Amino acid sequence: QVQLVESGGGSVQAGGSLRLSCAASGYSYDRNCMGWFRQAPGKEREWVSIINHGGPHTAYADSVKGRFTISQNLAKNTVYLQMNSLKPEDTAMYYCASGRVCVYTDSWYKYVDYWGQGTQVTVSS
Repeated sequence: QVQLVESGGGSVQAGGSLRLSCAASGYSYDRNCMGWFRQAPGKEREWVSIINHGGPHTAYADSVKGRFTISQNLAKNTVYLQMNSLKPEDTAMYYCASGRVCVYTDSWYKYVDYWGQGTQVTVSS
């Protein structure tokens, strides 16, 4: 069993930055890959980024590429999402996810085994 706890969400003006954290517990083989999804009101959940356990493989949705950076601290069992140059369209609930299977595209949602409870990010113009 894996538990994922997100933190770091909040409200920021356009152009600002936030760093999300996802603290994981449980068997490491159940979280070969960890990453982030987001869901805005009235929209479907959207894949944002993924990183494999230990790195260095990462991938990003085109909508965040060049602005967001995913990283991890293995000693702390924590994955981070550094979000820079935030835009109002980045406003969403952000969910941490983990899975035994790694897919470095938006199809990863089919292989996610565990989800966090979400943290809200609001970007004002």
